[in-house]
Amino acid sequence: MFPLFKNIDNKSYRPRYGGLDIFKYIGPGLLVTVGFIDPGNWASNLAAGANYGYALLWMVTLSTIMLIFLQHNVAHLGIATGLCLSEAATIHLKPKYSKMLLSSAMLASISTSLAEILGGAIALKMLFQIPIRAGALLVTIFVLIMLVSNSYKIIEKWIIAFVSVIGLSFFYELTLVDIDWNGAIQGWVTPSFPNGSMIVIMSVLGAVVMPHNLFLHSEVIQSRQWNLENENVIKKQLRFEFLDTLLSMLVGWAINSAMILLAAATFFKTQTPVTELEQANHLLAPLLGNHAAVVFAVALLFAGIASTITSGMAAGSIFSGMFNEPYDIKDNHSRLGVGISLLIALGIIYLISNPFKGLIYSQMILSIQLPFTIFLQVYLTSSEKVMGKYKNNLAAKITLYGLGAIVTVLNIALFISMF
Repeated sequence: MFPLFKNIDNKSYRPRYGGLDIFKYIGPGLLVTVGFIDPGNWASNLAAGANYGYALLWMVTLSTIMLIFLQHNVAHLGIATGLCLSEAATIHLKPKYSKMLLSSAMLASISTSLAEILGGAIALKMLFQIPIRAGALLVTIFVLIMLVSNSYKIIEKWIIAFVSVIGLSFFYELTLVDIDWNGAIQGWVTPSFPNGSMIVIMSVLGAVVMPHNLFLHSEVIQSRQWNLENENVIKKQLRFEFLDTLLSMLVGWAINSAMILLAAATFFKTQTPVTELEQANHLLAPLLGNHAAVVFAVALLFAGIASTITSGMAAGSIFSGMFNEPYDIKDNHSRLGVGISLLIALGIIYLISNPFKGLIYSQMILSIQLPFTIFLQVYLTSSEKVMGKYKNNLAAKITLYGLGAIVTVLNIALFISMF
């Protein structure tokens, strides 16, 4: 089932995209994309570019490649079984194991929501001088209203609009700076580990390959209500899903790369340390002009709101899945999951003293939980009992378990670097 061609009943086929059909299937991937161009990414990418120039661009490339494989794989779980990752874990694992894994995923979701809400609050402070805690409360209230009052399809359209604004904002910023493209190309393809960079490397990984996005993708891929009883329909959706995922992940790669390029060409070039997002906004004004600083803040606000919405949806999916239920904002379990993630994250924001470090460490926490979600996903998608004829073939299993091993090794390296 992986990655571009399917092998079903020993028959291989290539995707065929007729006319404008593909546009009917674009959406779930972009909804996931906003999760890895969130404020946590902004903090991680600005730290990477400001402190290490173009040297850590390779981590964005590696993370995005990993993400394409993982998101493609988990989307197939949703299409082939009609279950999200959380529901599948509840049904097919022993209760003690499923509860432990899903509880850790909820903790990761809280960490994600913290970064998203905090980013939106920082943007409000940049634009309107609203204090961080008051801004965090406003973002949380707005997102809760959006989630409770809007259907998935409406939210999806809003998310696509947010992603477009964020992308255009960063590409505008790049036109204002002088990029060392030779250094950037080398950075994209050459792994390096500068002294003291492991925390930033892991935060970049955790900011791109996010546990909650794996749960979210397996849920929202079912939003089209495709007919799972018709094998021809399943095959078609599996084909179109890959293009949706590939396109969306490449958009995310471009925007994340643009963040590091911007930071490298401004802050690293002038040897200006960046310790908070507000500082980055103020520093951009004299370097690039007032318009760049405003564009930066507006894009951050859109990123914070959009990613908080998807983080809340993911939490609702994880929590409702514990009770073997699909995500439905009208259902109490889904609402409770959303509330747990957003409100606990809001409470933590009221306790932390350094928002920028809070963003960095929240992403590092995600990378620590990530191997558990990856191994859970690969176990389920490799099971014939779960997936039937759509289970992972041998090459898929080797690749996916290899990705889990890479994340685990990087986590071990992080712990070693801390002592």
